[in-house]
Formats: sequence, structure tokens, C-alpha cells
Amino acid sequence: MPVRTIADRYELIEEIGAGGMGTIWRGYDSVLDREIAVKAIRPDMMLSPEHIADLAERFRREARITARIQHHGVPQVYDAVLDADSADRLYLVMQYIEGRNLRSYIDRADPPPVAWAAATGAQIATVLSHAHAIPVVHRDLKPDNVLVTYDGTVKVLDFGIAAILRRDVTRITVTGIPVGTSRYMSPEQVNAAQVTPQSDLYGLGCVLHELLSGTPVFDGTSQYALWKQHITRDPTPLTELRPDVPPDLERLVLDLLAKQPEQRPADAYAVYERLLPFLPTAGSPALPTSRRLGAMPDPTLLYRQPNAPHPRTRRRPPPVPAPPTVPQAPTTPPTQLRLAIDDALKRSTDLLVSDRYAQAADVVEAVIGPAARMLGSESPDLLKLRFHRALILFLGGDARTALPEFDALADAYARTAGPAGDRALQSRRYAAQCRANLGQNTVALDQFRRLLDDVAAAGSHASELALDIRYSIGMLLLSADDQTAAENIFEPLYQDHLVINGPDDDHTREIADILTRIRMSR
Repeated sequence: MPVRTIADRYELIEEIGAGGMGTIWRGYDSVLDREIAVKAIRPDMMLSPEHIADLAERFRREARITARIQHHGVPQVYDAVLDADSADRLYLVMQYIEGRNLRSYIDRADPPPVAWAAATGAQIATVLSHAHAIPVVHRDLKPDNVLVTYDGTVKVLDFGIAAILRRDVTRITVTGIPVGTSRYMSPEQVNAAQVTPQSDLYGLGCVLHELLSGTPVFDGTSQYALWKQHITRDPTPLTELRPDVPPDLERLVLDLLAKQPEQRPADAYAVYERLLPFLPTAGSPALPTSRRLGAMPDPTLLYRQPNAPHPRTRRRPPPVPAPPTVPQAPTTPPTQLRLAIDDALKRSTDLLVSDRYAQAADVVEAVIGPAARMLGSESPDLLKLRFHRALILFLGGDARTALPEFDALADAYARTAGPAGDRALQSRRYAAQCRANLGQNTVALDQFRRLLDDVAAAGSHASELALDIRYSIGMLLLSADDQTAAENIFEPLYQDHLVINGPDDDHTREIADILTRIRMSR
């Protein structure tokens, strides 16, 4: 399938969502080799040349406004590709964020702990405080526009209908039509009246109420019924829906849901301060586990371990097909899958020429799942794809992600082609090198030595693979400052290179230089 490219730079890979103004795509920046999110204006919104011009103006504002909110809780804006003459060229290029929206954690039967909800609300309030300082009003705050990343960081998405609070804002707004989502709209939004930062606080109250209780504040059968309830009906106190909600937290949510903007908290900062008593303190233990909490990211981590280092292990390792429970015969791929595999290998190889490692790995990963389901988890074609992807990750410097895959591949190749097979040995070699790159020198050295014994038993100490392994062993010994042992490795290695490749070969000369430095340092 051909990849759509905009501005000769941004490649649209897959559609991942839709908003009021258009679709959201996951893509790649071909210059910087990074994943991006691209918002594209819906073509069916282009009703007339005047409307296109109006949307282009809204879009320019969105790009400029969102870019001004300097906070990690708002995805960064990288670029705005604008062309009012063509609907196909109205794009906003933004930071790509992995995570799940807040709605996926709303559960009436098993609501998240109070501290979990409070930490989420506090992070949202922090983002709003930065936006309102500009001032920018979100106008459509709801669980679907709040993303929880896998480390518990909360991101507020889609400031697309936000507007700077200026007198001329009505020129780019359809007069008289409420802007927002009915279930979370403040009374003033329902009435198409003046929208202020307090309107976002009402939306935050709706979000907190639903997160804590598992039910929306109001649940009318129609849009107009919802609007009427927002204007006239009092919300049900949280303790009637969930008795363990603290009274002060219930009071805060009721204050956020006040009908009159001036009756709500003064600003987002005041909301944050009132949430502080329900947040864990630095150094406090993790939340008690619940039926679902084990599979949920933890937004309290920011408060329990502020400014913590990056976790030692990747939270979401790449999927590795499990070994089969019964032996599977290799299956020849059907034509369509065969073409997809060949295309993925070719495209990823072409991307490597431009040092676009992240996208190259993604291209291969996209076909690994279908291949595993159709061919079995240890078919030769699937193992080839997995090895290719792991090698791309390694070459791109992501040794931490590549390591478990090379370990799994070494086991899989040993089962299917024998432990002395070339791919089994190569997988072990790259696994050892990943460990060396990650600073696990002792383990890597032991793995290289055992691998060299097996390679020598299958061939000789002078094969290309054996020469590479001996070089890696020598370098690890140098890192351990064991110069005598390193010299004992590099001296015979130099002689072998001299015989096999000659004195002018780059590897021969490099090893000669290493030996010279070792001897001069004595």
C-alpha cells in the first residue's frame, strides 16, 4: 500500500482517531525519523471557498495557540502545513503520544482509587493552569480528550476548538451554536454565552465525577435533555454513588459543577490546591492493588516519586510470539502475505539507507502480527521478520528493546534449525553485544566466551563470526582494564587478520593500533 506523504516530509501510516474537525493519523517525520501525530481537516467540512478560508484561519490559530502552551501535559506542536486552497493540505503535525484515554478507566463496578482519580485531576488542573495563563480555554474537556500514558503521565489533547480570549473571536466561530460535547458542557456553553477558564473547570468537575463514580453527572436521552439538566438540575452528590469519597473531595466536585461561573473555584491553581490532601506524598508506597489496578498506569507516581529517573526496563516490550505448545510444520505464506512480507523487507531496507531506523522497525512490526497468526510463531518467514526487526533496533541504538528479542530468537532458532545454525549463533552474538552496549560487561563477556566455544566447535576460530566475537571479547577485557588478557586476545587476532585480510585491511590496522596503545601504556 503506497504511503501518503505531505509537505515532502510527513508520511501518514494509519488512521488512529477522529475529532470534530477531522481525522488523526499516526505518521513519521522522514527527516528526523520520529513518530508523529497528524491532524487532517475532514474534506466533507469544506462547504465553500469562504468556509475553507474560515477553517484555515481556525487551523492557524490552533497551531499557534497550542504551541504556546509550554507544558509536558500538552503534546508538542511541530509544524503546521497550511494551504487554504486545498482541503488535502490542511494538517497539524504534533507529538505522538502512546497511551489510553481516560474513558477506558471509567468503571462503575470498579472505579479507580480516590488517590488515582485525584492525581489525574491534579495533573489536568496543572495543564489548565498553564493554558489559562495565556489565556487559552479548551472548551471540550472530557475523558476522551485526556490521555494517560504508560508511565502515568496525563496529557490533555485537542485544544483544537480553543481560542484566545479576544474580542474578535466570534469571527471564527459559528454564531449561536454551542461548542463542546453535550455531556460535559458548562451551562454558559449550552447558552452560547461568554466562555471563560471557569468553563473548563466545569468540564473538569464532570470528568472527576464520572471517574470517581463511574457514571456521568447527567445522562439524558437526547442532546437537549442533557443541555437542560446542565442548566437547571443539581448533580447527585458523589457520596450517594460511592460512600468512600471523602467529603472535602465531594465538595470540590460540587463547587466545580456550580451553575454560575463565579461560584466555581477561582482558577485551576485553586483546584490543584484543594486536590493536594488526596495526593500521595513523596516517598509513599504505591496504591493498594485492586481488581484492575495491576493493568493500569499509575498517575500518582509523579507525586510519590517526583522527577524520578527513567525506569530501568521498558514498560511495554515489543510483542514476541510465544513458542508453540505443539510442533508446527513450516507453512508457505499465501500470495497476499508473501507480497506484504517482501514489501516490508524492501521498504525497511530502503529506510535504513536514510538512517530512518524507527520507521524501518515499525514497517516490519506491522506485518509480524499477521504473519504469526497465519504461519505459526516459529515459521521460517516469521523468524526472518523478527530477526530483521531486532537487527534494525540494534543498528538504531535501541539495544534495550532488541535484547529480549535476540534472546527469544536464539531459543527459537535453536529449536527449529539446531543450536549450531547460523541464525541461532548470530542471535546469541547480537544479544551479547546488546548487553555490552547496556553496560552489562561481565554477563556479556561470559556470553561471548561461551558463544566462541560453540562457533569454534562448529567451524574454526578464524571464521568471520569467530573473528568478530574475539574482537568483542578483547574490547570488553580492555573495558575491564585487564590489558594482559586483552593483549592475549588481540595478538593472535591480529595475526589471523593479517593472513586472511592482509596488512592494509581496516580491521587489521585497527587491531594493530589497539596493540600499540596497550604496549605503550605499560
